[in-house]
Amino acid sequence: MGGIGIWQLLIVAVIIVLLFGTKKLRNLGSDLGSAVKGFKSAVTDESAKKDAESIDEDISTNNVVEQSKVADKEKDKV
Repeated sequence: MGGIGIWQLLIVAVIIVLLFGTKKLRNLGSDLGSAVKGFKSAVTDESAKKDAESIDEDISTNNVVEQSKVADKEKDKV
């Protein structure tokens, strides 16, 4: 009562090739590969966009803090 062996996998692979044919399987593989590639690029673009937004937020926060410090110094002078 063991698991799936190499011979069972080979028989299943032969049946799949007989049912679908090599051309359909090749097209399916290329479609799947392009879908994965598109997904990866979308995730990378989204993470890059989030990084850029966080940098912009940090810069704007620093500018506000610096402006308030400058305003405080001017109040102290007056």
